[in-house]
Amino acid sequence: MFISNTEKEKREMLEAVGARSVKDLFKDIDESLFAKNFNLPPAKTEVELTAAVKKAAALNKPLLNFAGAGIYEHFIPAAVGAISSRGEFLTAYTPYQAEASQGTLHAIYEYQSCICALFEMGVSNASHYDGATALAEACGAACKIKNKNKVLLSAALNPEYKKVLNTYFKSSGAVNFEEAPLENGTVDLAELKKLLSGGEYAAFVLSNPNFYGCLEDAREISRAVHEAGSLLIAQVNPISLGALETPGSYDADFAVAEGQCLGNTMSFGGPGLGIFTCKKEYVRYVPGRICGMAKDADGKRAFVLTLQAREQHIRRERASSNICSNQALCALNAAIYLTLMGPFGMRDVAEANIENAHILKDMLCSAEGYKLKFDKPFFNEFTLECPKPAAQIIKAAAKKGILAGYDLGRTDKNLKNCLLVCATEVKTKADLEAFASALRGI
Repeated sequence: MFISNTEKEKREMLEAVGARSVKDLFKDIDESLFAKNFNLPPAKTEVELTAAVKKAAALNKPLLNFAGAGIYEHFIPAAVGAISSRGEFLTAYTPYQAEASQGTLHAIYEYQSCICALFEMGVSNASHYDGATALAEACGAACKIKNKNKVLLSAALNPEYKKVLNTYFKSSGAVNFEEAPLENGTVDLAELKKLLSGGEYAAFVLSNPNFYGCLEDAREISRAVHEAGSLLIAQVNPISLGALETPGSYDADFAVAEGQCLGNTMSFGGPGLGIFTCKKEYVRYVPGRICGMAKDADGKRAFVLTLQAREQHIRRERASSNICSNQALCALNAAIYLTLMGPFGMRDVAEANIENAHILKDMLCSAEGYKLKFDKPFFNEFTLECPKPAAQIIKAAAKKGILAGYDLGRTDKNLKNCLLVCATEVKTKADLEAFASALRGI
């Protein structure tokens, strides 16, 4: 229902929030984003519109993809889509009414259980918007627990995540961020200990594998963080946990991730799936919602929203967040994927990622002028130093039908000759050889 406001009411509301005009409410948005003239063509019939869309879609030329940097190409079993589209999981609205959406609530419960098992953590919520917002919420929770407003980040954290963190707390100033330096692509442990020694940080954010693909010494970092009295927030790749140490195994207090890789398509970068987990002792600081299993009046199993720590449900000053949505469909896909794969399947997929990435590394580094930038263990991504700017390599490779990777010069001018290259389990030997052959000809 739309209820219009009178000019007098508008003035009163603007005065209450301290704005002079409605335009002031949008002053943080770049004016170039406000289109003054959309230049839309005349309306088309459905037949004409369908033809136009197909013609535009045909302009997309599929490339052999070796880019990662946060969104990854993985095999998705056909059963994932077939099961997630069943009527048992459909509901007209988000699952507030437990009596009307048992299928959805059951799926959320199973998702939480699968994530806790994969991460070896005590609690998982029903999911978040994406990995970056899940990390922001973990930082906010850590600051509340420690009653401090500073969080230390690894300099090897995804730069897009850093932007989200700063945007998230820009207005409130509730959390301030600083960075710990790197040594050969991973956290400089000695410098980290120095920074933490002052006891001013609520938490340290460890990215493992980090943005450059390198694996960190998570156990040593965890020990240093906890000895300094801070909390450890681990930001991880869920697929890697089939083979690598889990956040729970190295005593992380919070562990977050982007769950797109678990049964969800890349879809040009979204939607994502924010995974949020923590130790059980911090359950009251978890944002969003948690689904639990209970019994109804007849003693039958029933699923309900057990915790809903947001201001729509409890007093605002006690709310852990104003996050009010979870990615239910993406979480459902993840739960189905994890159930189909099982622990042995996850191990096989993780090992296939490791094998393909290392085979590709050897192939590419055999080309003249190419070498591994950081001599550190890696999972399915690595940083390749090139004899010319990465932007040129990507452009030339695209003409040969290959997306060569992510240009690290986009975020760090000191790495303008470096490519972040990814190879997952979907790449065949022929794919890897095609990339290596193309690179030698550039």
